[in-house]
Amino acid sequence: MNILRRVSSNFPRVLGFARRTFNSSRFLADFVDSSPPATALGVHVFHCPDEVGIVAKLSECIASRGGNILSVDVFVPENKNVFYSRSEFVFDPIRWPRAEIDEDFFKISKLFNAMRSVVRVPDLDPKYKVAVLASKQDHCLVDLLHEWQDGKLPLDITCVIRSNF
Repeated sequence: MNILRRVSSNFPRVLGFARRTFNSSRFLADFVDSSPPATALGVHVFHCPDEVGIVAKLSECIASRGGNILSVDVFVPENKNVFYSRSEFVFDPIRWPRAEIDEDFFKISKLFNAMRSVVRVPDLDPKYKVAVLASKQDHCLVDLLHEWQDGKLPLDITCVIRSNF
């Protein structure tokens, strides 16, 4: 019990809280950080004719800029010469600026004659303003609103319109 009391009494000093009031603006300024995040999440969607080396080039592009791939979904339908992929990766926005991300993936899209190559960085890109049209059943709306509240959707829901018919 004595050890616990000693640790807890020194705890505020260890963290640097001693002699500060909680209503101090200086206290808040110490903990509010306006600098950009150390890493940002990027999502790349790619659609092109299928050929050897696409995944390798996409991976090389992300890794060469210090990015780390979190997940990749690849789909190549049977009897069709089409390649689809969706990659999620984290990167340092200072080391790989947003404009250079677009430029790097544009080069790859030209190399493979891509029909679609889209990069989204939810923390840096503007959010889409949308209105949601919902039916009488609310389970889908609830799922959508949970995803939005968790920040997983790059949108700003401006209103919800519900039909009760």
